[in-house]
Amino acid sequence: MINNKTTPYSDINQVIVSLSQGISEILKENLVGTYLFGSLTYEDFNDTSSDIDLVTILKNPASESEFKKLKELHKQVEERYPKWVKRIECSYTPQAMLSSVMPPGARPYYGEGIFYPEAPYGNEWIINLYLIYKHGKAIVGPEFSELVQPIKIEDVQQACIRALFKEWEPKLREPEWLDNPHYQSYLVMNLCRIFNTVMNATVLSKKKSAVWVKQKYPQWKELIQTAKEWHYGLEMKEKEKTLEFLKFVIEKVK
Repeated sequence: MINNKTTPYSDINQVIVSLSQGISEILKENLVGTYLFGSLTYEDFNDTSSDIDLVTILKNPASESEFKKLKELHKQVEERYPKWVKRIECSYTPQAMLSSVMPPGARPYYGEGIFYPEAPYGNEWIINLYLIYKHGKAIVGPEFSELVQPIKIEDVQQACIRALFKEWEPKLREPEWLDNPHYQSYLVMNLCRIFNTVMNATVLSKKKSAVWVKQKYPQWKELIQTAKEWHYGLEMKEKEKTLEFLKFVIEKVK
């Protein structure tokens, strides 16, 4: 049975139901469950900038036929709900991957309007797994906590450190990446959560993490507030300050 009241937003619930019904019809016995996570599950959602984040757990990796049908499904759902074009993300993760603390490899992934047949998990893997375990909502299938063992906060902290130095520090040498205002906002808010998790051994939402950073380091208050208020269609011209904030977090974590 599909949970049709997953969020307080009726339009988002329609999107989730349409997508999850299609996923269930395509995967049939290969489906373990579909889960909502991200900002919609811990009161961090912004209607003008946040995405709908989903993960579908499969018994076995998606077949070529399933992949083609899922790709078409995502296209149809976004055509039906144009407000959410390029704002729906969904990973199709084999159940066997859930036992891994380190990034377990690649899986089919839909994001920003593109379906990738093999998208590798990065160091966000265990961070997201922790957040799904703590806050995720089952749309179809058993509760997510029934599928995985409890996740240690130390493992999440280590993943945050790896993400900072392996994924984000190299961006200092690729500043053109931040010409996109969406990425400026995303990086600032993501750095707040990484910073808070490493320093305080607790995983908060990006917005709550941003509150801690602003209180502890008020010199970044203006940048963080700008990133928090950004939404699609709005400019954000804070590329240099974003790079400085990245350098600051790196030095503090070191």
